[in-house]
Amino acid sequence: MNRNIEHWEISKKAVVSEAGVVAAQHQLAARAGAGMLAMGGNAVDAAVAAGLALAAVEPWMCGLGGSGYMVVWLAAEKKAHVLDFQGMLPAEITPDDYPLDSSVPTTIMGFPGVANRQNEVGYRSITVPGAVCGLSLAQERFGRFGLDTVLDPAIKLAERGLPVDWFTTLQVALAVADLRRDPTASAVYLPGDAPPQPEQFLSLGQLPTTLRRLAENGPDDFYRGQLAEHLVADLEAGGSRIDGDDLAAYQVLEHEPLIGKHRGALLHTAGPTSGGPRLIETLEHIASHLNPRAGIGAESWKVYADGLNKAWQSHRQRVGRTTEVGGCTSHLSTVDADGNMVALTYTLLNRFGSCVVLPSTGILMNNAVSYFDPRPGFPTTMQGRKRINASNMCPTVATRDGEAIFAVGASGANYIMPCTTQIAALMLDFGLTLEEAMNHPRIDASDRGSIRVDPRLGEDVLNALAKHFKLEIDQLLVFPKLYSCPSGVSRDPSTGLCHGLNDPSQPVGGAQAAAPFKLDSEANSATTSRP
Repeated sequence: MNRNIEHWEISKKAVVSEAGVVAAQHQLAARAGAGMLAMGGNAVDAAVAAGLALAAVEPWMCGLGGSGYMVVWLAAEKKAHVLDFQGMLPAEITPDDYPLDSSVPTTIMGFPGVANRQNEVGYRSITVPGAVCGLSLAQERFGRFGLDTVLDPAIKLAERGLPVDWFTTLQVALAVADLRRDPTASAVYLPGDAPPQPEQFLSLGQLPTTLRRLAENGPDDFYRGQLAEHLVADLEAGGSRIDGDDLAAYQVLEHEPLIGKHRGALLHTAGPTSGGPRLIETLEHIASHLNPRAGIGAESWKVYADGLNKAWQSHRQRVGRTTEVGGCTSHLSTVDADGNMVALTYTLLNRFGSCVVLPSTGILMNNAVSYFDPRPGFPTTMQGRKRINASNMCPTVATRDGEAIFAVGASGANYIMPCTTQIAALMLDFGLTLEEAMNHPRIDASDRGSIRVDPRLGEDVLNALAKHFKLEIDQLLVFPKLYSCPSGVSRDPSTGLCHGLNDPSQPVGGAQAAAPFKLDSEANSATTSRP
């Protein structure tokens, strides 16, 4: 066992408000969403504003070129809605573009390597993005404001530029080799052909102009209008198979949530192509094997580990492949004073996605072709117009007696479902508050022959678990994020008091109560680097 760990611990306090809270992986995005609440918007307005703002402050995780899921709980209807805006392959995709190469390492999804990593980096790794369609449809169907209003914070942030702190420098440095492959991405993120130094803002190229066009013309421009023409021209010039017909054919899938039951609560999650089935299967195992009266201890963690491993075994049998490792995603959760809640998870897949920035629009594109198997005969084999059908994302809203009590989700590839499930279980099994559950040490298990254990669980728990499992003892760190990165909100229906917080080990993440959106004072003192 690895006992060489740092002698420090971190924690975060929840933000508390009766007017609603936004929790996100970047505090400026949370601030953008909270600004909508202060203006009289609801949880959907807040979620869409925060999600769009992430394109300007957390571009390595998500943005207009990404895809994902949103779970919306509408208090007046006492009903949950799911929007699936996952990526779609172009109609003319061909496996001939992705010849297997044994000298290339196995991909993030566990598939054999492809020549020149064309399914992971560059123009041929890009799927038709669903984020603009998904977020704008949520706004139209469930929000109170127009798309132009919720885009306003994102436009302001993009016009100012990407804020560079040490965490931004770290994220860029981790992807520097692949960013160098694309001239526009390199010009934006690698000033001087190197990761940017902190205490400056980087120009995001044409992204502010694109955001303003969306505010003026709406999402149809992105999929069928002039923006679509710019997208297609850049994509075709770079070698992508995506054409105008593919963009025009894209649709969001709106459907009923997948619902699980646990300790008198209903958990509404994203559906069969998400991590939701594994979350529900794990909770079913916990319900039948755990006695909550015994308290949190070695036996409860063994039950959690067994349940997670069992759910991953079922998942592998369904999709016929190994699990995703190391993906990069963003999750945010929102709640308003009326009890509406949103859990939103969306992604570029890898850090900086395809590492392609489209020059005409400034949009950083996904690399979700790597979700698909280049070999024939598998459930995830690539095929024209096929959508991503096996994701780890599992945004979840929990309700009891027709009232939303918490919304939670996370980022971090195969770490997402174990994290989200445990936070929900700790709250429902043992009555922990959101703050207590988010700060509590956890395990990670995905049927890989061992389980990861946070040493803060204590020597007695570790020694007891070691009798049943091979242990990986790993401290909760900023990087690598081995226990996922959750964001959650909760609301007490009896008092109306809302809570929210982001992962304690995420240095730029945070929660924000309803307050007017303002750019901070750094805008007056920092410099802007122009590509």
